[in-house]
Amino acid sequence: MVKVGTSTITYPTCRLNLDRMERIVREIADLTNRGIEVVLVTSGAISAGLSRLGFSQRPATLPAKQAVAAVGQGLLMQVYEKLFAEYGQVVAQVLLTREDLRSRERYLNSRHTLLELLRYRVVPIVNENDTVAVEEIKFGDNDTLSALVAALVGADLLLVLSDVEGVYSADPRLDPDAQLVKIVTSIDELADAAGGAGSTRGTGGMVTKFQAARIACRSGIPMIIAHGSRNGVIHAAAAGEDVGTLFLPDEERLNSRKRWLAFYHQPSGEIVVDDGAKTALMDAGKSLLPIGITKVIGDFAAGDLVIVRDEEGKEIGRGLTNYAAKEVELIKGHHSEELPRILGRKDYEEVIHRDNLVLFPEE
Repeated sequence: MVKVGTSTITYPTCRLNLDRMERIVREIADLTNRGIEVVLVTSGAISAGLSRLGFSQRPATLPAKQAVAAVGQGLLMQVYEKLFAEYGQVVAQVLLTREDLRSRERYLNSRHTLLELLRYRVVPIVNENDTVAVEEIKFGDNDTLSALVAALVGADLLLVLSDVEGVYSADPRLDPDAQLVKIVTSIDELADAAGGAGSTRGTGGMVTKFQAARIACRSGIPMIIAHGSRNGVIHAAAAGEDVGTLFLPDEERLNSRKRWLAFYHQPSGEIVVDDGAKTALMDAGKSLLPIGITKVIGDFAAGDLVIVRDEEGKEIGRGLTNYAAKEVELIKGHHSEELPRILGRKDYEEVIHRDNLVLFPEE
């Protein structure tokens, strides 16, 4: 999985950097000739649209961004199609929104389509569908999108090409003594090094790359951040050479259903649990019972995805709740045997069954 950011394939003028794009395309085409399957996640549609329309800056409103993206996406794909065709490589455009992956059926359909394209030796070119996406269903950045798609297809490596060499011990724009971190084993330890958006043309930055790394690593996928201007960077990463910053994956890879629960749903609310329930969930693999719940946040329905937090506010997992928020509020702190008296029924012993719960081990 190769992700290229807006700043990697465009100039400050918002025009496409054709030389950079050609080198990236050449490396990807060469990998496919060697029998390596590659998915390309690309940004740049809005920037390309700005250039074509003669705008000097990104519009402020969502409809305006969608209109600009509609213009730029066609231009972006036209360039990719032309460049890949010069190397005899067939490509396919795949536009996604979070809604496409929230539904389990559409999640599986998206996975099957991407895997079928790879079976045909086609390079899928994936982008967020900015033309129709609204705030509620936007991925928000293509760093997150690339990690979600990498987990979707079970990629062996996620390479994020950016306008920086990798992750530094501090923001190199502010601290001249900042050092490049070669290997990351704990993402949280470097969280303070993250800054804002990397450039005015993009929406990402180191914060979104850390979010992508969490998704990739918890899905058992190593992730590399490297500078997109470096010649041969894709070949080097694919060959396992020392390039950029490598995020090591978790030893235990989440299965497909657990990944879907953890990353593709938008949570509808939160449940706070006490220390006893946290220990039962994290150490004993138990289901979440009402007795261990101390607080309910949000207005969710039965079957919705909710965040599970400990009493310090740390997210320890996510799961599908068997009861609505109002019902959980009534039964929290009570034994399951009391549910018929409180609710007039007992559909389930547990609020969240362990099969519908994914936990995040502490880093």
